[in-house]
Amino acid sequence: MTQSVSRTRPTALAVWFIIAGAIGWWAAFSLTMERLHLLSDPDAILGCNFSPLVQCGKNLTSWQGALFGFPNPILGLTGWVAPIVVGAAILAGARFARWFWLLFLAGVTLAFVFVIWLISQSVFVLGTLCPWCMVTWVVTIPTFYAVLLHVLRTGILPAPRRVRGGADRLTSWIPLLAVVSYAIIAIIAQLRLDVLGSLF
Repeated sequence: MTQSVSRTRPTALAVWFIIAGAIGWWAAFSLTMERLHLLSDPDAILGCNFSPLVQCGKNLTSWQGALFGFPNPILGLTGWVAPIVVGAAILAGARFARWFWLLFLAGVTLAFVFVIWLISQSVFVLGTLCPWCMVTWVVTIPTFYAVLLHVLRTGILPAPRRVRGGADRLTSWIPLLAVVSYAIIAIIAQLRLDVLGSLF
């Protein structure tokens, strides 16, 4: 079963990888440039600072913005290259071994968990909504859903037949799952930060 399903080239998934990777990389690049501006001039006015609520300066200069000892956007600059390369390889006819997909899932899962943590820190601790960070959230969340459901439905990640069937059916609902996730984040941000009140 696993072999026969894995021979089907996941073209839509590959295209999404390239699109998401390009968007995520551009967001990381933009944040990196903003951080460089701050390093050269601590009083610089950043292009991503729109208001005390919608800004990236506070996020970039916080300890959360450099969790591993260097600016978080550097993780994005390197990490988002992977889905672009994987997507292009799939479109070129490449077929990856089971271990590769499992490693790829592990990487995407770590990115998803990191993004959830950053969202919680941004909303509950820093009290800001970083524009370029939100772009990263927007592409990371559905990418995680897409990879997880792919490895489940194809049997790459061992699971009962019913789970594989459910993952197969849910694949077409990934956009809705992403929108629901965005809505949950928006509601939490509204309740915590009164986003609408600050805008109007």
